[in-house]
Amino acid sequence: MTQKSFKEIKKILIANRGEIACRIIRTARKMNIKTVAVYSYADRDAPHRHFADEAVHIGPSPSSESYLVIEKIIKAALETGANAIHPGYGFLSENPAFVRACEAANIIFIGPSAESMEAMGLKDAAKKLMDTAKVPTTPGYHGTDQSPDLLKAKAEMIGYPVLIKAVAGGGGKGMRKVDMDKDFLSALAACQREAKSSFGDDRVLIEKYITSPRHIEVQIFGDSHGNIVHMYERDCSLQRRHQKVIEEAPAPSMSETVREAMTDAAVQAAKAVNYVGAGTVEFIVDGSGPLRTDGFWFMEMNTRLQVEHPVTEMITGLDLVEWQIRVARGEALPKQSEITMSGHAIEARLYAEDPSNNFLPTTGKIRRLNDLNTDYYRIDTGYKAGQTVEIYYDPMIAKIIAHGRDRDEARESLVDGIIDIHVWPLKTNAAFLINCLESEAFKNEKLSTHFIENHMDRLLPFNLLTDNRIYALAAIKLETDANEFAKTPFENTDGWRLNQAPHHVYYLEKDGEPIRVEITEMHADFARVAVDETEYHFNFVHPPQNISLEESLDFYNEWSYRTHKDYISLHRDGNFVQIPLYRAANDMTKASGNAILAPMPGKIISVNAKIGDRVNAGDSLIVIEAMKMEMTLEAPRDGVVAEVNCNTNTLVSDGEILLTLEDET
Repeated sequence: MTQKSFKEIKKILIANRGEIACRIIRTARKMNIKTVAVYSYADRDAPHRHFADEAVHIGPSPSSESYLVIEKIIKAALETGANAIHPGYGFLSENPAFVRACEAANIIFIGPSAESMEAMGLKDAAKKLMDTAKVPTTPGYHGTDQSPDLLKAKAEMIGYPVLIKAVAGGGGKGMRKVDMDKDFLSALAACQREAKSSFGDDRVLIEKYITSPRHIEVQIFGDSHGNIVHMYERDCSLQRRHQKVIEEAPAPSMSETVREAMTDAAVQAAKAVNYVGAGTVEFIVDGSGPLRTDGFWFMEMNTRLQVEHPVTEMITGLDLVEWQIRVARGEALPKQSEITMSGHAIEARLYAEDPSNNFLPTTGKIRRLNDLNTDYYRIDTGYKAGQTVEIYYDPMIAKIIAHGRDRDEARESLVDGIIDIHVWPLKTNAAFLINCLESEAFKNEKLSTHFIENHMDRLLPFNLLTDNRIYALAAIKLETDANEFAKTPFENTDGWRLNQAPHHVYYLEKDGEPIRVEITEMHADFARVAVDETEYHFNFVHPPQNISLEESLDFYNEWSYRTHKDYISLHRDGNFVQIPLYRAANDMTKASGNAILAPMPGKIISVNAKIGDRVNAGDSLIVIEAMKMEMTLEAPRDGVVAEVNCNTNTLVSDGEILLTLEDET
């Protein structure tokens, strides 16, 4: 490399956010390169802002007013003296206009040329280019004539099922599978509307639909010296709504013969556009039987770094971000023979979403996030405890990546990583990911892009709130908070405590109604709990933090707990459950008519009536503190106070009569 061809990179602005921004900053620090972060209002306290050497606020929370505004990004780079920009993925990473804006401002763009992006950006043009380069493409129609009748005729010629795809599409938008001739025109209209709305371009192409498809992609790299190399393949078949969920490298069941054919095709695809930088050539693969050299077809090329790039890093030992920077500086890539792979790596994407509610995203504050990396797995995240998951961006909280000597070792380590990350109180897909990894189909490499759809009934986490044993566990937590198994001469194994009954009753909320849970027996190593008169037996593992059931609710046993103001949270192997404390104590007292009963064990905070007082229904008579919250007990009816059986600071048992009323004479 001549001195002239070398471009010194002194400071990099990262035109992105979240985990990928943090990921790029880590590599830049390792290379002694200064970094600049940009952030929107929603990201004002995000880790990437504070992790970088400098940070620039670029506008309101919506990405259309901040991260997608080219002028703001270029201005931030110029003002901070950043002479290079790394786009990450998403946002502006595949925008040729952004590349040209960087060039116009004399800023190094760490990525491919605008021409390469344009060549691969439109699916129909890319398919034609691949045909010319003799890269296998899926049978289909990629022509300019977009009349519905012609497109329908082409679909009939290709043979159903077919896939209608937006020419300018991505992320599954503007895409429909059509199984029969009669459904084609309505599906076409829907695709065109969605494509127009999402991309401003309603053109489509038609492709043969592979009935048992796998999604396998090849990581390629090009440099400014004309070298193109591959870094092996990744399998990204586990998808939901065309979005990747779990990725792994190398692809399971891949033979050396098919690998050589597929990686050669990917290199040829990159050479066809004189590619420089990191890119991914994606193939649709016939997974109905053993992989074949004639059973894969070019799907598209992503002209950027991929979310799943860590699995490639783990099997090759290469830092892909470092090589992006080195290529942008003008350095040459290693020879293909110098790039080797070892072991197996799997990545899972942890999302703030509710699998039980059609995977709809969830938002809110993360109160706890354990993101400790270990020798067995790696966690990439752009969040921290106390930060809010906003509505404006993709709800991915973290990526957990594990490497092992073989696929099964990597899979087991990844399950451990998902269990250990502990994100709460937001609902996540953690238990769903574990179910995927632990399923027999996944273990046996029965992969396809229909995997999740076909196995959904076994992958969705069990709704624990329908099982009464979960309420028993919550009551045990409350009991251990109160008793804590104190090792003193006063300890008793029947749950006895001063001024309280040996059997304690707690009221929790199930489907908006109170559910009665009674601790019938409590020992240092087990408990018996009755829920709606059905008794359950629990064994303690490390009391009071973890509890193991004699019969597990699912396929893991141990639970951890936390008591909050209004609810109990239970966490176990990706399952996170919130059980509300039943607050409407007055609802439980009104049934008796003449008495106010203690709804649960607690301490009297105040007594607001004395014998002989006339009271009206709804008057606040007693305040009790229970389960770390105050509850106001109201008069169930009009009347006169006949008895008061408690005083301030008195400890009372559940069901104890605290006050009685009589009719006014």
